[in-house]
Amino acid sequence: MRYPSTHQTIYPQLLGGIFVLFFIWMAIAPVSRDVWLAEAIPVMLVFAALTAGFRSFRFSSTAYTLMAVWLFWHTVGGHYTFAHVPFGWVTDHFGFQRNNFDRIGHFSVGFYAYAMAEWLLRKRYCGPVLATIFSILLIMSVAAGYEIVEWWYAVADGGDAGIEFLGSQGDIWDAQKDMLADTLGAITAMLLFWIVRPHLHRQA
Repeated sequence: MRYPSTHQTIYPQLLGGIFVLFFIWMAIAPVSRDVWLAEAIPVMLVFAALTAGFRSFRFSSTAYTLMAVWLFWHTVGGHYTFAHVPFGWVTDHFGFQRNNFDRIGHFSVGFYAYAMAEWLLRKRYCGPVLATIFSILLIMSVAAGYEIVEWWYAVADGGDAGIEFLGSQGDIWDAQKDMLADTLGAITAMLLFWIVRPHLHRQA
């Protein structure tokens, strides 16, 4: 039986502890409490799932780092609402028409493809090629599902909180661009996975 190394144990616990403190800080006086609650739910669910599964399956430090990017990024977006995160310097520098903080958030969702592929490979459910394909398709499915949830919430709320949660900022193609960002993030994560995969495979 293989036991996780000290680094594999301490690093994710330290990262998780830092995130909990950060999450509490960002929960104080958000711009919109309703939007914060709606945005915090998926963050809490993902963090709870990672915490619950920590004893049964230990991801690599790379996987935990990539997954943490979205947790931190989305938490900031929930505090300010994504359309109003202080990100103007990036918008001005690149001449964007909108605040693209949410686009980067969607791109970071794709990073979870790395963890998914790692899990499939180390569990020996399939080979690396199928693990890559399944992981990208999973992110695409999650991206589509989340856009449907955003639409439902916006319609059900019918007010400013719903519009802020939707975060389209007047872009009629916002949902499609968000899903593309998720997919590109997944492809990027899988390119990284293929670079480090031999090392991970030897650890499996």
